Amino acid sequence: MTESPHTVSQPLRKLLLACGNPLRSDDGVGWKIAEALKQQADHTCVQTIVTQQLTPELAENICDADLVVFVDASATTPAGELTVFDVTAAVEAPRIFTHHLPPAALLAFARDLYGKLPGHALAITVGGASFDLGESLSDAVLAAVPKAVAALNKIFAEPA
Repeated sequence: MTESPHTVSQPLRKLLLACGNPLRSDDGVGWKIAEALKQQADHTCVQTIVTQQLTPELAENICDADLVVFVDASATTPAGELTVFDVTAAVEAPRIFTHHLPPAALLAFARDLYGKLPGHALAITVGGASFDLGESLSDAVLAAVPKAVAALNKIFAEPA
């Protein structure tokens, strides 16, 4: 009989990486979503990292996670539209180090540097209407925040 890698004393490690710039209007939606989720007592077991951009240094944080969810704004989908999709590691990590990486490249760094990947990786994006200077979200994006939190609640409630 083989033992499960997770026991009662070793819960699943869940990581939320919320990305964006809260000084660029709708680009700050990831921060708002993370803030709303943290207000819920039932998600105190989710480690949350809020950052302006995904950087290679975050590979260490994700390599031991059972579940990682990337949350960010999208400039390519309609304003307020919520998209949830699986993320897999890029075939190769970028050869040129930059200060901004897409989730697939960050997963590739975790694999190449630490020899590990999360058990499951997802991304949630919310289409933005405005990325101009400002600290408030557009109405469509603000209305999507509770929908994104509901999607995260469902994701984090499921066994990895």
